[in-house]
Amino acid sequence: MAGIARSLLPLSLSLWASVAVAGDAGRGGALMADRTKSLCVLCHMVPGAAAHLQGSLAPDLHGVGARYTEAELAAHITMPERFNPETIMPSYGRTDGLTNVGRAWLGKPVMAPGQIEDIVAYLLTLKDAP
Repeated sequence: MAGIARSLLPLSLSLWASVAVAGDAGRGGALMADRTKSLCVLCHMVPGAAAHLQGSLAPDLHGVGARYTEAELAAHITMPERFNPETIMPSYGRTDGLTNVGRAWLGKPVMAPGQIEDIVAYLLTLKDAP
């Protein structure tokens, strides 16, 4: 299964690059720091968020903008299982092919496409390691 998913990744990245619109990094940073809207800081360390509210389950996001392209960051957010089949990160922005979805979220994306674009724009600004 992981092999099939990984084989689709180049197509997914090219599709994102062809349809993505510019997000707003300011809105993206605010979304990422808000534990009630994006959930990012529940697992990740995010620059600018209150240190005592940040998670340590997932990779630290300092410097992530220097390591990945816009399309790769979008793919990590919308299809995290393609990078790590064992991930506990939800697939933000999509509803198809998901299992074990809470009743309240059936058929609903966790984030709207515009929010994902804003978060990607913010992540691209994170060029420096801590």
